[in-house]
Amino acid sequence: MPSSSPTMLSKTTVIPDQASTLGNLKLSVSDLPMLSCHYIQKGCLFTKPPSSSLPSHTLIPLLKSSLSKTLSNFPPLAGRLTTDENGYVHLTCNDAGVDFLHAAAPELYISDLLSTTDVSESFKEFFAFDRKVSYTGHSSPILAVQVTELADGVFIGCAVNHAVIDGTSVWNFFNTFAQVCRGANKCIRNVPDFRRDSVLISDAVLRLPEGGPVVTFNADAPIRERIFSFSREAIQRLKARANNWQVNGGAAMELMKKQINDHHYPNQKENNGKVVTVLENWLRSAVNSKPQTVTATETVEISSFQSVCALLWRAVTRARKLPAGKTTTFRMAVNCRHRIEPKLEPYYFGNAIQSVPTYASAGEVLSKDLRWCAEQLNKNVKAHDDSMVRRFVEDWEKNPRCFPLGNPDGASITMGSSPRFPMYDNDFGWGRPLAVRSGKANKFDGKISAFPGRDGSGTVDLEVVLAPETMAGLEADPEFMLYASSQL
Repeated sequence: MPSSSPTMLSKTTVIPDQASTLGNLKLSVSDLPMLSCHYIQKGCLFTKPPSSSLPSHTLIPLLKSSLSKTLSNFPPLAGRLTTDENGYVHLTCNDAGVDFLHAAAPELYISDLLSTTDVSESFKEFFAFDRKVSYTGHSSPILAVQVTELADGVFIGCAVNHAVIDGTSVWNFFNTFAQVCRGANKCIRNVPDFRRDSVLISDAVLRLPEGGPVVTFNADAPIRERIFSFSREAIQRLKARANNWQVNGGAAMELMKKQINDHHYPNQKENNGKVVTVLENWLRSAVNSKPQTVTATETVEISSFQSVCALLWRAVTRARKLPAGKTTTFRMAVNCRHRIEPKLEPYYFGNAIQSVPTYASAGEVLSKDLRWCAEQLNKNVKAHDDSMVRRFVEDWEKNPRCFPLGNPDGASITMGSSPRFPMYDNDFGWGRPLAVRSGKANKFDGKISAFPGRDGSGTVDLEVVLAPETMAGLEADPEFMLYASSQL
């Protein structure tokens, strides 16, 4: 592949086109724990704008102007963090501005980026603030936008302070930026809400070490990163299995054989016989077994996404070859905006997420069926209501601390982002994105991010980051690969 390092052409500061009228915004109990996390890095890959509608020399000025207008609707992003004399951390909306970087990688083509099995390392070069810790927002911009021009495409990457913003707010900003750029800024679609009057605002003080916190995981540990796609049909079959619905054995068997023949497995010639045998035995068992009796306590319907998560939990646990007694953890980031009473606005600006862990031994995860695993996840997410949110807040207030991101015991999975985020609703004036990608930030063994599929039909893409040996096990896992396909 051609060199992945783009040439930096310019770096400027962009300020809002209108002065901010917001005062200081106090960081919440969902914001503060993120001070030890890297800046979020998310971006979209586009085809190059046709010269007939947008000459190349006007692209960068247009994006800068649009960013300036967008920042007037998101003034906190142009501010800085400040800590007052009492130790409270605030977001000061002082219009200090954001970084805007223009880079070029003229030897890279879209096909170069999307044709590799693992996620191309080139994407990591399309973001500013590489592995920057959010606490440094006291002296650094809260946001940096890098526009990288390729031979036949454009990548727009945003790096934004994680103590200021979560995924809901990131994509609301990104979508608004695109809306303004294509000239539809007369009425901003989803106006952010900056109020700070919920239970998430606390009098507890987070005491930090001199110089600020550091990330809680080894950012240099070897990892592999792949994107696995789940088609709408595959998800429907998986959901049916998780809910003990009728299995169409013949159709499933034919699809299984097609997937094998479509090269979904490494070393196909050597492994096909073995893989087919394992899958056929498993599927015949599922088809021939009598449907389980559903009792009154088992009437909860497992969602599509919970079904996918349960499948991943089982496959990664199997690939890690953990002892049966080892406790595994599946963490899910839960949006609390609609769980709090009174509810927060859907576009409340800031972090409004809590990490919900589900625990089970490796032996349970692998010996129980898919539904059992999905039920454990379902139960914990469903239980995360207003009282549970408040309990999490009270627990943090007793012991204010940064979020321990990582996988210290080698048996954890952390699911972030969401297939519900409108990641492909970003038309800057020349079409929707071809792909969504992230940078190096907050990547460790077991970090998974869920994206919606580009086609908008209910497909789901999982950005999977694992230790190399675990990834190899996942790639060869018959159950997982029966439903997943590699996105190329």
